Amino acid sequence: MKAIRIGPLNFDPKGPPLLVAGPCVLEELDLAIRIALFMKEAAERTGFLYVFKASFDKANRTSLSSYRGPGFEEGLKMLARIKEVAGVPVLSDIHESWQAEAAAEVLDAIQIPAFLCRQTDLILAAARTKKAVNIKKGQFMAPWDMRYALEKAISVGNENLFLTERGVSFGYRNLVVDMRTFAIMARFGYPVIFDATHSVQLPGGGEGRSGGEREFVAPLARAAVAAGAHGVFMEVHENPERARCDGPNSLSLYQAARLLEDLARIYSLRDDFLSL
Repeated sequence: MKAIRIGPLNFDPKGPPLLVAGPCVLEELDLAIRIALFMKEAAERTGFLYVFKASFDKANRTSLSSYRGPGFEEGLKMLARIKEVAGVPVLSDIHESWQAEAAAEVLDAIQIPAFLCRQTDLILAAARTKKAVNIKKGQFMAPWDMRYALEKAISVGNENLFLTERGVSFGYRNLVVDMRTFAIMARFGYPVIFDATHSVQLPGGGEGRSGGEREFVAPLARAAVAAGAHGVFMEVHENPERARCDGPNSLSLYQAARLLEDLARIYSLRDDFLSL
């Protein structure tokens, strides 16, 4: 299993687990910095490597009226400032190939959104930057088929890659998580993390916006870590009820911190039973 670099971090699947966390979309800069500082401290206290994540533009919102973020240029400026002030690596997603090169000047990791994980040109553009690339498994994808997304990135000389599981579509407006996914995708030789909050999303289930069932974030995250995930991805907010995107499936900062304590205990024990 490959160790990868995310900015200054050495993410080795045999070492400390990875936490990718932040608000779904960039809102106010001060809010984002407070979230980054809080989660950085919580991660350090529980033994996680931490990367701040927020989108500068959510191009796949349910409704035309949904908040998309500050946009490409302003969003990258905000992420650069968060990186500087909080002293953390930053990750965000791109939606078009032309964004990759400019985004790589700021980002430590570039994310391929789940809906776009089959978009060859997008993956190639992200991989050519030589930054870490997180490819999220689409809600419509079998885990076995993610090997081909990895092969696209590897074809241009980038092996600084990891995968994220975020559930699979199960009927209308619902997702389920197949816990076999972590073992299946780990066979490809790259780290696999679990998106605990998008996996409880109810796409389009909120009358023109996505709903969510945050009460299931913790049990699914615990199960995923026990099943072999090398880290977790969580959307967090100071006040999820007022978040401008994905509030119903986001955790409060204190909920996230408590969950990290649980996950750290599971990580400390799981080597004893994963070899069974």
